[in-house]
Amino acid sequence: MRKRGPELPGILLTGGGTGGHLSIVRSIKEELTERGIRPLYIGSESGQDRAWFDKDVDFKAKLFLPTRGVVNQKGYAKLSSMAQMLKATLQARSFIKEHAVEAVLSVGGFSAAPASFGAILTRTPLFIHEQNAVSGRLNRMLKPFCERFFSSYGKDRIDYPVGERFFESARSRTEVKTVIFLGGSQGARAINDFALELAPGLQKRNIRIIHQTGKIDYDRVSTAYGQMGIEADIFAFDKELYKKISLADFAVSRAGASTLWELTANQIPTLFVPYPYAAKDHQYHNARYLKERNAGWIVRQNELRSDLFWDIIEKEDIAATSQRLKSLIAPQGARKIVKVLLKGTSKNPML
Repeated sequence: MRKRGPELPGILLTGGGTGGHLSIVRSIKEELTERGIRPLYIGSESGQDRAWFDKDVDFKAKLFLPTRGVVNQKGYAKLSSMAQMLKATLQARSFIKEHAVEAVLSVGGFSAAPASFGAILTRTPLFIHEQNAVSGRLNRMLKPFCERFFSSYGKDRIDYPVGERFFESARSRTEVKTVIFLGGSQGARAINDFALELAPGLQKRNIRIIHQTGKIDYDRVSTAYGQMGIEADIFAFDKELYKKISLADFAVSRAGASTLWELTANQIPTLFVPYPYAAKDHQYHNARYLKERNAGWIVRQNELRSDLFWDIIEKEDIAATSQRLKSLIAPQGARKIVKVLLKGTSKNPML
């Protein structure tokens, strides 16, 4: 690791709200700290931002602002949110000046708005990472003002900043001996119910089950497996989820961007069940990117059927799908983004 010192550039990371956004912040932060750079962070007191980074000593300084979304508000609530956002933007502008920030990377979400506007007001180079196939409203609005727009889809494509551990544990799947069910950190009742429906058939075929239930549904699902007399690796949440994923040969999962690209990096064929209420149906479009390349399958939540699952498991070419996934993402996505961030700074460390 390079020696930390005042000669290194000030890089500000901003955005969050959900684990998908925050996992990108973490990946970029880890790459910067490997270079001896302690980045700064601006997030929101809402969402998961503080839970992820409040005690993270890798950041040189942090600012959590009492912001909330504006677009979906109405009447007085909208005016209140706008006033709150203006105040937060001025605080972010002061923070950027105080710490001599030379580049701001926004990963989206309403948490990113104050620092992004602050970057524009201070004429600090703004970079944007859009995690989904369909851009969020804030990112669409700010794209004309940014230095570089990163995306893992389309003409702006750059490899998604997936943790290297997903690549390190990657392997080509040739047959299905273990299935993992992933509903996200909060779980997904529809996927949980689908797993329980499939469980007797999986047991009959000697296929092992790994199941992330989410906290709310853990007791119900665990009890159901027990009543069926089926052994399964059941858990609500795991900070080392990559270890669970690496053990599986097939996944049934939501299609949030971070999860989708982590599964891709690990080369695990997946049946995606997009969250039906995601903004602009972005989870469906994320998964469609893989489906169009014959590297995954999609089913709408209200169309989940066991026969579709068995047709994939028993009739599709799992090995070919796993190999196609390998070609869709390369390691060191975070490093590629950081190189662009640092290129224009006045105190550019060795790349």
